[in-house]
Amino acid sequence: MPPKEGSLEAPTRHPIDWKSKDFYNQDALNKELERVFDLCHGCRRCVSLCNAFPTLFDLVDENPTMEVEGVDKADYQKVVDSCYLCDLCFMTKCPYIPPHEWNIDFPHLMLRAKAVKFQKEGAKLRDKIMTSTDAVSKTIAKPLVAPIINAAAKTPVLRKALDYIIDIDQDAWLPPYTSKPLIARLKDRRESDVKGEPAGSTSGKVALFATCYSNFNEPHHGEDLVAVFEHNNIPVTIAEKERCCGMPKLELGDLEAVDKLKKFNIPILARLVDQGWDILAPVPSCALMFRQELPLMYPDDADVQKVAKAVFDPFEYLMLREKAGKFNSDFKSDLGKVAYHVACHQRVQNIGPRTRQALEMVPGTEVTVIERCSGHDGTYAMKSEHRKDALKILRPVTRKVDAVDADNICSDCPMAAHHIAANLENKKEAAHPISLLRRAYDI
Repeated sequence: MPPKEGSLEAPTRHPIDWKSKDFYNQDALNKELERVFDLCHGCRRCVSLCNAFPTLFDLVDENPTMEVEGVDKADYQKVVDSCYLCDLCFMTKCPYIPPHEWNIDFPHLMLRAKAVKFQKEGAKLRDKIMTSTDAVSKTIAKPLVAPIINAAAKTPVLRKALDYIIDIDQDAWLPPYTSKPLIARLKDRRESDVKGEPAGSTSGKVALFATCYSNFNEPHHGEDLVAVFEHNNIPVTIAEKERCCGMPKLELGDLEAVDKLKKFNIPILARLVDQGWDILAPVPSCALMFRQELPLMYPDDADVQKVAKAVFDPFEYLMLREKAGKFNSDFKSDLGKVAYHVACHQRVQNIGPRTRQALEMVPGTEVTVIERCSGHDGTYAMKSEHRKDALKILRPVTRKVDAVDADNICSDCPMAAHHIAANLENKKEAAHPISLLRRAYDI
C-alpha cells in the first residue's frame, strides 16, 4: 500500500537516544539526514518558516541532479546551522510527524546533527560564551559592573569591535544586566511554609524558577509576576538555588552540559514538588526545557517526569484558576491596543492562547495576536552571520505591529519582544505581558 498522506492521529515524540553510540555515528546521521531531506524536498510546506528549509531547497535546486542525492553531504551542515530548534515545523506544518510511517521529527534530527558536530569539533568561543549564561551573568550582574557593561553595549565603537572580533552583530539588540538579581530580591520568600488553595490542576502555591533572563537581565518581570500572583491569593516562593535550564546548551548541541545542569536543577525542583509547590517558569523556553526536552532525554528518570508535570506557564496557571473561579478580574486601568506576539516555544507547549485570554479580560483592551516567529530565537539574531536572515524572518511581524499602531508591544519571550520593538519603523518599548497585567491591576 502507498504511504498515507498526512495523519489525523495525535502527534507523538520519541525519546532522544543521546547516550547511544549510534546517535553520534556520522554515517548513520548522514543516512537519516538524506532520507528526511529527500522527503522535505518533495513536500516543501515549511519553506516560509525559517532559513533552514530555503537553504535545503537551494542546495537541491542548484545541483546538477536537482535531487538530494546530488547535494554534497558536507553542505548538510548549512541546513543544520540555520535551524534554531523553534519546533514550529513539527508543530504547525509537517504532515509526516510520528506516528506517521515516515517518522519525521526535523527539530530533533537537527539537534542530533548539532550534537554530533559539537562532539567532533566543539564550538566557537563566541558560542561557548553566549550559552554559558550562569558564568557570564554572575560576572556581570553586580552593582559596579552591570552599569559599565550596559553603557558599553550602547557604544558604537565597542559594538563594531565585537562584530569584527567575535561576530556579535553591531546592530543587534543585546539584553541589559541588572545590578541585583531576582533571586537576591526574593531571598526572603525562599520555601516559606504556607498553604495554597487548590483549584483544578493547580495547588494554589507556586515556586518560581527565575530563569537566567529574569534573574540576571530583567528581574522586574519576576517582581511583577509575584505581585500579580499574590493579588490572586497565590503564595510565591523561590528555590534556594538554580542554574540555567539548559536550553542554550541544548541548542548548541552540548548535551553533556545539559546533563550537568539537569543533575543540579531537578533534585531541587523535585523536592519543591514533593512539598506541594507547582513550578512556574516565566520564560517559555525554560518551561519547554523542563516539560519536553528533558523528559525526552531522560524518559526513565522519575524526578524529571515529576517536575515536567508540575511546570506551568504563568498565564496558563492564571487561566486554569480562572476556569475554577479563582482569578481576580478587578482591573483598574485599560491597556489600549496591545500587539501580542506568541512565542514559538510557548506554542509548542500546546497550552492554548492563555496570555491573550488574560489580557482580553482587561476592559478597554484590544489585543492583536501575531503568530509568527520573531527570528530572535535565543542567540540566532545576535550572530553576525544570521542577522540578515533573522530580520527577514522578523519582517512580517514588524509590519503587522506597525500597522496596528499599538499602545503596548509584548511577548511571553522578552527577548523576542525587544527584538521586535528594536526593529519597528516607529521605535517603541516592549513589555512583558505579566507587567501589563500588573499595570492593569494598578498594583
